Amino acid sequence: MKTHRLRFVFLALAVLLVATLLITGCSKKTESGKTLYLYNWTYYTPESVIEKFEKEFGVRVVIDYFASNEDMFTKLTGGGSGYDVVFPSQDYTEIMIKQDMLNPIDPSKIPNLSYISSFALEKATYDPKMEYSVPYYLGAAGIAVNKTEVTDYARDWSIFADTRLAGRMSMLDDPREVIGDALAYLGYSVSTVDPKELAEAQKLINEQWKPNLVKFDAEGFAKSFSLGEFWVVQGYAEGIFEELDAERWGEVDFFLPPDGGPMYLDSMVIPKGAKNIDLAHQFINFIHRPEIYAEFLDRFHFPSTVHTTAEQLKKNDSFYEVEDLATYELKYDVGAYLAEYDKIWQTIRYVN
Repeated sequence: MKTHRLRFVFLALAVLLVATLLITGCSKKTESGKTLYLYNWTYYTPESVIEKFEKEFGVRVVIDYFASNEDMFTKLTGGGSGYDVVFPSQDYTEIMIKQDMLNPIDPSKIPNLSYISSFALEKATYDPKMEYSVPYYLGAAGIAVNKTEVTDYARDWSIFADTRLAGRMSMLDDPREVIGDALAYLGYSVSTVDPKELAEAQKLINEQWKPNLVKFDAEGFAKSFSLGEFWVVQGYAEGIFEELDAERWGEVDFFLPPDGGPMYLDSMVIPKGAKNIDLAHQFINFIHRPEIYAEFLDRFHFPSTVHTTAEQLKKNDSFYEVEDLATYELKYDVGAYLAEYDKIWQTIRYVN
């Protein structure tokens, strides 16, 4: 009887010990009990990278998506706070810095800043020392053509003036992108504030490009292209190929027009109101860990434009190369003249 009791006691103690270890292990794994809130562009956050971050830091990551800088900015200024890391493009990063909307970056918490390329920092004239922003990716929107439907076409922005393709094309619902394309095609800066140059761009779009478009679309262009509704779209490579099975990639001619155009430098910023500032720094540092950043590049078939060593770790080919960006120009904040861009856009945006 005594022997049975001792066995029962030892068994109970063993169960208690295992349970304690399990609880301790679980609590260590989720010791922060925190949730990191991200606000990023659609088709821009690799799930595998998020899963690795969650596992390593014992946290949960929640991501909301936006389709344009304007949408993102409207939400943040309209009381949409609570995000820990946001991914604006350079013109809106500059605006947010000027309007004191961002927390400063603490470089001591992000040692992987040492991997940021001089190429990216030279472009980031609004924040070259990364005081408020850390480059995420530098690239450009291009043109995708369905080669099974279209065989004879110009490989530049004038493709949108091709009346043979009327009713089968779309451009982005983004004023700085579309107006910037027209400005570049005409040989002007994508950030010009010259009224005559802007008037020329407005006329080109309204009279030659817009009549052939189904619509301006920054959200569904990739899906419509994959379904064959559109044969030519202006858009981002990652979105276009994401909607297609890999065996169909050969059907697509994706290119950056040699005329040049707007280039974007998306950054990671920590907005005022963020509740997990230390965790936000850890996330930014994690993204720029060489093997993690290479995984990001591979997921979307990007060239390495902002990281100095990730290119050597890549396994997949890129949809375009760094050299293709040679004629492209960043869209910078045009200050009060942004209202003029918006005014012009209102004459363009709605297809009759």
